[in-house]
Amino acid sequence: MAYTDHFQLADDMILHLNTVIGSIGDPFITSRYVGFVSVSAVTVYELAIKEIFCEFGLQKHKVLGSFTQLYFERINGRIKTKVIRDEYIRKFGDKYVTRFKRKVDEAEERSLRTRGTSILSSYNNIIEWRNQFAHEGVLPSTVTYAEVIKAYEIGKEIIHCLATTMRR
Repeated sequence: MAYTDHFQLADDMILHLNTVIGSIGDPFITSRYVGFVSVSAVTVYELAIKEIFCEFGLQKHKVLGSFTQLYFERINGRIKTKVIRDEYIRKFGDKYVTRFKRKVDEAEERSLRTRGTSILSSYNNIIEWRNQFAHEGVLPSTVTYAEVIKAYEIGKEIIHCLATTMRR
């Protein structure tokens, strides 16, 4: 399965919610959906990350593939960029860490120039909002539904950088 296929789960939910949100005039009510979108976003990010690493391991060697499948069963939301870089990618060698940093830096610069938005902030904000909602039962008070959707879409770029990094 392609790692991008996992995004469809959240994308379909967002498409549906967009039709519902459009008919709600109260910003307070729409803000209630921020937590659900952030949970869905982090779930599909996690599934995509697992897919990328497992596919990489299988392409390198059958034994490495078996190891990566078992290892990445346990990441459980630990997918901040620092964790991806320093804990996951580093296990495969420093050349992959360097490549990931370069790809993220290039994508960050491109996004700031064209969108005026940071992919790193967008990605890590989604994770933070999800954690606030899932672990503390708190909805981020300063985030709108539109902002969480935008952050999710922009944050996908981190996953794309990982995918291009972990290619043979």
